[in-house]
Amino acid sequence: MQQNRHIVLDDISFRVDRPQLFKKLGVDAGDGLGAELEALVADAERIGRPRAMYRIAGVGRRGEAQTVIDGVPFASRVLAVNLRSAQQVFPYVLTCGPELQAWSESLADPLAGFWAETIKEFSLGSATARFLAHVEETFRVGASSSMNPGSLPDWPLAQQAPLFQLLGDVAGAIGVTLSESFVMLPTKSVSGILFPTEHDFASCQLCQRQDCPNRRAPYDPQLFERRYAGQTPDA
Repeated sequence: MQQNRHIVLDDISFRVDRPQLFKKLGVDAGDGLGAELEALVADAERIGRPRAMYRIAGVGRRGEAQTVIDGVPFASRVLAVNLRSAQQVFPYVLTCGPELQAWSESLADPLAGFWAETIKEFSLGSATARFLAHVEETFRVGASSSMNPGSLPDWPLAQQAPLFQLLGDVAGAIGVTLSESFVMLPTKSVSGILFPTEHDFASCQLCQRQDCPNRRAPYDPQLFERRYAGQTPDA
């Protein structure tokens, strides 16, 4: 496995945790709606092909608010500080797969379409779990964290462009495209940079949005000043 080559995981098992899905959607498995949802899940499992694409990349020059990774510059003070001690990182794109995207778009019933979006999240979850396991099995990274473009004002969605540049032909490899406004399709896709770290980090810790359904950590109002404002990444 060469450092400048991307790695594609396209043989990912996809099975939906029924109890978790039914609980999340508030559907009783024993009634008529439950039967409809079960049929939809069975279709999704038959059609779905979650995928992951990543590579190992070297961290080069660092500035106060810029990091160069394998020749590609990224603008973010938080990213620069987080990668201060990192020599190698793992840029990635994970997706529920274009097959499930096309399937969800074909559903005429609004309720089925709503359910499908949640089912696609489970497919993305399968890709995420496989990616993390593969990185650890292959490279023995140990403790790690991720940053995702668009998760913080400090690292806006426009930073998808250099990330996709760093990865190469993402569309050809796993079917994920980037719009002119830097939104990924399929919609249930995620991109980011995984890095080894001595401190647990989640972008949620720096985000003040309280109504986010995907919050993974509480907002820490002192974290930026404590960890990032006074830090100067090594050049």
